[in-house]
Amino acid sequence: MAKYRVRVSTGEGFGAGTWDKMSVTIVGTQGETPPLRLDHLGIEFTAGAEEDFEVKPPQDVGQVLLLRVHKAPPALPLLLGPLAADAWFCRWFQLTPPRGAPLRFPCYQWLEGAGTLVLREGAAKVSWADHHHKLQQQRQEEIQARQEMYSWKTYNPGWPHCLDEETVKDLDLNIKYSVAKNANFYLRGGSAFAELKIKGLLDRKGSWKSLSEMKRVFSFRKTPATEYVFEHWQEDTFFASQFLNGLNPVLIRRCHRLPENFPVTNAMVAPVLGPGTSLQAELERGSLFLVDHGILSGVRTNVINGRPQFSAAPMTLLYQRPGPGPLLPLAIQLSQTPRPDSPIFLPSDDKWDWLLAKTWVRNAEFSVHEALTHLLQAHLLPEVFTLATLRQLPHCHPLFKLLIPHTWYTLHINTLARELLIAPKQVVDRSTGLGIGGFSELIQRNMEQLNYSVLCLPEDIRARGVEDIPGYYYRDDGMQIWGAVECFVSEIISIYYPSDISVRDDNELQAWVWEIFSKGFLGRESSGLPSSLETREALVQYVTMVIFNCSAKHSAVSAGQFDSCAWVPNLPPSMQLPPPTSKGQARPEGFIATLPPVNASCDVIITLWLLSKEPGDRRPLGTYPDEHFTEEAPRQSIAAFQSRLAQISQDIRARNQGLALPYTYLDPPLIENSVSI
Repeated sequence: MAKYRVRVSTGEGFGAGTWDKMSVTIVGTQGETPPLRLDHLGIEFTAGAEEDFEVKPPQDVGQVLLLRVHKAPPALPLLLGPLAADAWFCRWFQLTPPRGAPLRFPCYQWLEGAGTLVLREGAAKVSWADHHHKLQQQRQEEIQARQEMYSWKTYNPGWPHCLDEETVKDLDLNIKYSVAKNANFYLRGGSAFAELKIKGLLDRKGSWKSLSEMKRVFSFRKTPATEYVFEHWQEDTFFASQFLNGLNPVLIRRCHRLPENFPVTNAMVAPVLGPGTSLQAELERGSLFLVDHGILSGVRTNVINGRPQFSAAPMTLLYQRPGPGPLLPLAIQLSQTPRPDSPIFLPSDDKWDWLLAKTWVRNAEFSVHEALTHLLQAHLLPEVFTLATLRQLPHCHPLFKLLIPHTWYTLHINTLARELLIAPKQVVDRSTGLGIGGFSELIQRNMEQLNYSVLCLPEDIRARGVEDIPGYYYRDDGMQIWGAVECFVSEIISIYYPSDISVRDDNELQAWVWEIFSKGFLGRESSGLPSSLETREALVQYVTMVIFNCSAKHSAVSAGQFDSCAWVPNLPPSMQLPPPTSKGQARPEGFIATLPPVNASCDVIITLWLLSKEPGDRRPLGTYPDEHFTEEAPRQSIAAFQSRLAQISQDIRARNQGLALPYTYLDPPLIENSVSI
């Protein structure tokens, strides 16, 4: 009678072990065994354990194809009470047949309650590479089961579709925060809430009394970056630099011709441009840049504490001085329509006029960033990528193995967002100037114009004409990371796809791409997002886009939220008075009265502090503790990818030593693999 050795690895996390009983069925080309019990004296399947078992099938099943894992409650469940059907996190099985090399079966899944899970040997395979009918049937059944478990729903009309969490009972443990991460998340939020509650700030519905009083909140969880913001927020150079390296570094674009609705004249900007040049000369030279928040025009606004809030749709003209000179603001118009009651504000204006105009721009930055750059592009679209991956790619697919680390916890954090942030009476609804209605309207507008090139960093940089503007660290670091990801993805694709035809013939891949196009971009062909992929080159770009947006892009637009907003005037979430309609009227007391009320300011600060820091259980970019790939070639590519990221980090840290405000948001060890906070 043949003997098989079975080695089982249990995860190390809290609750990973189980008291349940395990057995396996070995499925081969010549049949399958009955369930074979994995049992020996003592306790099995404890957290962190690797255990060996010996099983003796009654017959030869031929070449091993599959391993069925059976989980059942212990013989005396009543004695164990709630432990009778506990979950188990299995890392992998290893099966050593009587003759031949050991076979590794990656799992890296929670098994809840009693049931059966089918595992495949770890070699990644595309659908056309599976020639045995049992393997073809297995991958079809797996996809069908996951499509039944993870369903789509429409959260708001015009938004990307999202997970229908009603179909996933109490959130499947495989997509849910770990116990430690969940505990840290709520403890951090609770401690921040308690601190500001004790200070009496969360219940104050009135305006701030002064900027000096606002320092009471500024003392909340200081960081070097928040202190720098506090010291420099009124300076023109810092105001301009935030379009390059701040929270929303994706709007600035080169301007060779002024928009007709932004009638800036040479006389207006001459004091900043200096002698020997002109507005037209600088336009032709390519040294002028535009930030246009026009998407905010006419957007609905919120009511906070019974008071209506206000919004503006500003246009900001910026000038890059020759040589190493700083980027400077030249002119600001707070509406999209030039008229007497919408003047163009200039650096030469009265101090408070100019500061108020800049603060309105910063409020527009908050709205566009939080609704579009952050919520839509860095959360809702990664959720689409995640769901499509779970629904269309089986575990054995090379793209599943490549992408699953970049979907870690995304469905959980987005479900929390729909419960705690963008639901009625939650943070967005009660404390931001646009509220849920304005956010929804912005997302609907942006979805009508969002295109593929915006999601592909090299194309986005070229389209905005910002390839050579100095001091643009988001671009510099992002391009390095994009290149490292692209190289890694290209190596993986070349292993499993020998030709363009092999890409076209992968039905699972094409179904994945189609689902992202139809559910994420709502089938809008004008988006430029592919509905199918025809070449390896197109596949490499597409997968690079997915990984970059689920990791580096999210970090760049999320990790600095608290840094930018802790000092409220630098990034006010709402404005209580309408935009100024003339110059010479601004005063310090009017500036303070325009800023958000105390309770709303604190509500947003707590939220952004919580959302700027990973609550433990971190997995930095390129870190893959779950070893889904078992072959040597992809493992070598992973090691090379990690080496490239290490060099990028070294370069970034060397540069940052010479910066007054280091740019850290794209330092690889600080980038999470996935959208998990």
